[in-house]
Amino acid sequence: MPALNSGDTAWVLASAALVMLMTPGLAFFYGGMVRSKSVLNMLMMNFICLGVVTVLWALYGFSLSFAPDTGSGLIGGLDYVGLKDTVAQLAGFAVAANPDAGVAEVPWPGPDALPILAFVMFQLMFAVITVALISGAIADRTRFWAWTAFTAVWVTVVYFPVAHWVFSFDGFIKSDSGGGWIANADQLGALDFAGGTAVHINAGAAALALCLILGRRKGWPKERMRPHNIPFVLLGASLLWFGWYGFNAGSALAASDLAAVAFTNTTVATATAIIGWLLVEQFRDGKPTTLGAASGAVAGLVAVTPAAGYVGPLGAMAIGLIAGVICSLAVALKFRFGFDDSLDVVAIHLIGGIVGTLLIGFFGTTSVNALSVDGVFYGGDFGQLGKQAIAAGSVMLYSFVLTLIIGLLIKYTIKFRVTEEAEVDSIDEALHAESGYDFSTLGGSGGGTGGSIGAPSTTKVPATAGKEG
Repeated sequence: MPALNSGDTAWVLASAALVMLMTPGLAFFYGGMVRSKSVLNMLMMNFICLGVVTVLWALYGFSLSFAPDTGSGLIGGLDYVGLKDTVAQLAGFAVAANPDAGVAEVPWPGPDALPILAFVMFQLMFAVITVALISGAIADRTRFWAWTAFTAVWVTVVYFPVAHWVFSFDGFIKSDSGGGWIANADQLGALDFAGGTAVHINAGAAALALCLILGRRKGWPKERMRPHNIPFVLLGASLLWFGWYGFNAGSALAASDLAAVAFTNTTVATATAIIGWLLVEQFRDGKPTTLGAASGAVAGLVAVTPAAGYVGPLGAMAIGLIAGVICSLAVALKFRFGFDDSLDVVAIHLIGGIVGTLLIGFFGTTSVNALSVDGVFYGGDFGQLGKQAIAAGSVMLYSFVLTLIIGLLIKYTIKFRVTEEAEVDSIDEALHAESGYDFSTLGGSGGGTGGSIGAPSTTKVPATAGKEG
């Protein structure tokens, strides 16, 4: 068994922490885009994912995602329920230790072993952010505990199986372990470096399904529902960009040249996507916006995710630019077809994920990664493009159909949507007994009541506090 590489282990653990930061970053990104009367609800819908998904991942999620399956390629077994047999165990050494044993090659981890628990924690953060992404589509109208129930069911029946399809390679955990049907070359062999299918297409398709189930917000689309805090949006986008280096470069699972390639591609694709989105705004609307810059950055991050370790920097720049333009134009789809995607999750994550996944078939190159393919623009044929399309379409269809079923069950049992009164007045006050902004001390002396949490206040709160002005 090869020796443990402390540098690689440190990089994977640091990357896990970076990906964890993406969920609070997403909360700020989404929270700034909603109206002030529902900002806390939006933050809570993201933050609760850290609690629920972490518990389920430790109990059975990692096992269903990465334990050896029976050869079907559909879902893992129960070998690691409760994270048993993971302490002091190593992953990723099967290929390195047995290069001629007939084990399928995997696009990581390099020559050295990795503690299984480091990989467990890294992949946990992917599961958390995936379900959190969905929440933006149904902002301003969702009951908190219904969303919590949805989170638990959705990650179990949708995310964990799809993660197995996409991320579980034969021989990674054990030399005789079977992996997912999308990942492995002896089945489909589609390429997805860091989650364009499992994370973004998966979440985007689910977001579309929930938009249809919950229906439109009161007043949409006639009423302009402006973001209440653009600085929050830009802060959130910046945190997402920062955390995304763990998401993409961390998926090399080693402090290696491949990690450096993914880091570089993440940077340049995001930059060109910002430019692409803002150019569309300039030509279409006459002005580039801060919200557009933040959205363009996220669109570029989404699109480069599946391609980060399979394309060169010029290919990444092209992917980012194309995604920035297409995702910006795709925002109009919700008005064209009448589904109220509150924060454009479908336009950015579903469309962006599809764009990035398919473009590997054009921009992929073995000069960057021997386990990549030469795409159409590098002398290859359209075979890989077909595999990419099958992977994207399969995940999209599975996620959409299963989410419809889960969402309808919740809608007709515990109810998914808040009351009309709560939606119009303040979801934050109705569901959480809080307001995102306290104006009670503005314009008055009211400073003698102290600042203790939970202490009664003698200052009367204005009737408009926590509501839209």
